[in-house]
Amino acid sequence: MAWGNGTVATEFILLGLSSDPTMQIILFVVFLVVYMMILLGNSLIIMVTATDSSLHTPMYFFITNLSILDICYSTTGAPRMLKDSLSVKKTISYAECVAQMYIGLSLGENECMLLAVMAYDRYIAICHPLHYTVIISKSVFIKAAAGTWICGFLLSIPDIVLICSVGFCGPNKINHAVCEVPEVLALGCGNTAIVEFVIFAIGVIVLMIPITFIILSYVRIILAILKITSSAGRLKVFSTCGSHILVVTLFYGSAMAAYLKPKSKSSANVDKILSVFYGTVTSMLNPLIYTLRNEQVKTALKKMKIRKLLSIHL
Repeated sequence: MAWGNGTVATEFILLGLSSDPTMQIILFVVFLVVYMMILLGNSLIIMVTATDSSLHTPMYFFITNLSILDICYSTTGAPRMLKDSLSVKKTISYAECVAQMYIGLSLGENECMLLAVMAYDRYIAICHPLHYTVIISKSVFIKAAAGTWICGFLLSIPDIVLICSVGFCGPNKINHAVCEVPEVLALGCGNTAIVEFVIFAIGVIVLMIPITFIILSYVRIILAILKITSSAGRLKVFSTCGSHILVVTLFYGSAMAAYLKPKSKSSANVDKILSVFYGTVTSMLNPLIYTLRNEQVKTALKKMKIRKLLSIHL
């Protein structure tokens, strides 16, 4: 099987997070619980925003998209990690490995842009409240959400094309639980420095443009909040942004630490932990952040519970 000038391996072996059998069982239980929490928490957010008319706003439409994205993103790697935790043979085909990298990259880039769109939504809501419904109309926020999905899957194509241009003729053991770009490239034959540099440059652009946009949006928001004379008013306005700021910090902090650090300072064990964190843990925490810190969502959940109780009694 060949691509370009290089020979392509037919399969890889995933070494996983640990080679100790006892630790593998522990990891299986931990990841199973985390994955179930991701599915339940994000599904609950989707259900409550769909059923409660008071949440049919652009902000909650974007939150619903984030929940769908988190379910898809975690499903890219979590089921495979669960399977391999109890398997002796942890091989993954070349095609499946490429597909996993492509989907993971696409969804990660999608989340970067979606978080930027959500920051812009908060900026318009706080800084231009009288024009909010005109600027963020239904057609606008639907197109914005669709655009993040389309761009995410398009922007990751150059990375995958570059990876597929690399030949794999040596060891086929990936020191990770999933197929991650840096670990796969480390198995490439010959000098992969140019490919690594181009992928790194693309990563910088994809990560830095949205985070710069988010920072600029929140600078304007903070300046607007400081003009509010009432401390209670400032706190109320800032609380509407608190959940988003926390989600951005968790996602971008772990992603930038994993992809933008110098290769000389890279550690296999640290890279694995960071990958698991932004791939699963952030997806688990997002629903908790939005429900525990958001009064509207908590009220909607209570109403949904009351409706269920009434339906049971009826």
